[in-house]
Amino acid sequence: MFQVQCLQSTEKTETELYSKYYIGPFINGQSTTIGNTLRRVLLSSLQGLAIVGVRITGINHEFSTIPHVKEDVVDILLNLKQIVLKGDINEPTLARLRIKGPGIITARDIDLPSNVSLVEPQQYIATIAAKSNVEMEFLIARGQNYLKNSTVDSILPTGFLSVDAVFMPVKKVNFFVETAQTNTSSELESLILEIWTNGSLTPAEALSASAEILENSFQLLRITNTTPTFALNKDIYTKEESPEQLDTIFIEELELSVRAYNCLKRANIHTVSDLMQYSVNDLLEFKNFGQKSADEVGESLKKRFDMDLRK
Repeated sequence: MFQVQCLQSTEKTETELYSKYYIGPFINGQSTTIGNTLRRVLLSSLQGLAIVGVRITGINHEFSTIPHVKEDVVDILLNLKQIVLKGDINEPTLARLRIKGPGIITARDIDLPSNVSLVEPQQYIATIAAKSNVEMEFLIARGQNYLKNSTVDSILPTGFLSVDAVFMPVKKVNFFVETAQTNTSSELESLILEIWTNGSLTPAEALSASAEILENSFQLLRITNTTPTFALNKDIYTKEESPEQLDTIFIEELELSVRAYNCLKRANIHTVSDLMQYSVNDLLEFKNFGQKSADEVGESLKKRFDMDLRK
């Protein structure tokens, strides 16, 4: 049983959170495997919110300028890309901004739905240099990884300009392996894992979410045998083996000669379960499979698994 311990946790800014974890001990080699796996999930599989599109009143394309606004539209799109959001939405959601200048526009000026909030309200968007009204409408969506504006274009409503969407809550992950601090064995090691996030998730939440993703993924690979062992047919199974068990025994375990082994493989017989579907006469019909090979297979089955082929 391994332990997880937070060694250090800092908050440089609202959008720069850092934690360092000790995980272990593991046997040699496991730390690197787990470190690589967690790093990939942390960086690519966690979901986040981002602005994917914006509609600016009076603007038809990104190479425009807004009257009395210092920044052009391209600069505004880049600033919108920096806004970090968090919340609980499953469908694309609209938010609006209406402001009268002169003055500075920040993320705080966006009228967000109740289930979405800002990580850094002071994020700069633009400056209005004179008395003028600016109206924007934002499309917020949930996603993974990084979505380029060229990809977003095809799914945006009419009139919206696409924004590069950075959904990733984890900005950086680093890990390294150390000799485990234990007196029980010198062949144990530990994993030191460092996580940086953008504030939409804490490093602890990101680590927990990644572990849940891995748990759910590997759960699909588990083979649960709820059927008690039984003799399905005494003429075929002379040992108390269930079909599920036989599916996991490969014919390599019979240690057959190359000739017999290759004949079975060419017939798509890969496991003992496959083999037990055939009688001795069936095997003799295989190309280049003679009586000597049939006797070899029968003897190996009897010796290793106390099983007999059908006559």
